[in-house]
Amino acid sequence: MPIPEISIIVPFYNEAENILDLLTEIRTACPGAEIVTVDDGSTDSTNAVLRGEFGIQVVTFPINRGQSAALYAGLRRASGRICVMLDGDGQNDPADIPALIAALNDADLACGWRRNRRDTWNRRVSSRIANSIRRGFLKDGIRDTGCSLKALRREHIDLLVPFNGLHRYIPALLRNAGLRLVEVPVNHRPRLRGVSKYTIGGRALRGIRDLFGVSWLLTRQIRFPAGVLAPNPVSVRVE
Repeated sequence: MPIPEISIIVPFYNEAENILDLLTEIRTACPGAEIVTVDDGSTDSTNAVLRGEFGIQVVTFPINRGQSAALYAGLRRASGRICVMLDGDGQNDPADIPALIAALNDADLACGWRRNRRDTWNRRVSSRIANSIRRGFLKDGIRDTGCSLKALRREHIDLLVPFNGLHRYIPALLRNAGLRLVEVPVNHRPRLRGVSKYTIGGRALRGIRDLFGVSWLLTRQIRFPAGVLAPNPVSVRVE
């Protein structure tokens, strides 16, 4: 079976109402791309909807393990030369994926930047504060690490260390490993269906702890010479 050029990884947690429309948009934006979905322990009909779709891969967690675990499992399952990540809530626009992929011509990681966020004011303010603290602490140079729309080459997945909160620190880990990062302005849409899983208080407490942990990790991270890392031949299935 030929290796796909592009893999698109989408985690879902109780997003049954958003799945079909989002998959249609992904297929329109990237015809022929491998689609890897992750059901992160949903308690609604998310898994049934995903299992009913033809031509996608479904990784299933028996219990909710969080966005970082879901994204990492999806990345390890992906087989495409380029891997693209986005949220399953419909707020990321799949039409932006080609621009992220094109940006990899001059970079190793392309990060979406939500120029006009369509969230509540308190969520926007808390995110702006968190981004400022993170940039000052880790010097990753990224304005909007909370945007899930990101694209990277498959061989660079091996530089990621799985931990709760990883999805917010992918740019810091890859920049510290010597890779080139670029930000791409992307569209951000209001949530139309389902319920947000975002909690400001919980994220703030975890974020402070994660900053110290990631800061230590960056001082211990191995920098591989260019071209040393080979594509990962192992895929992981979690049921």
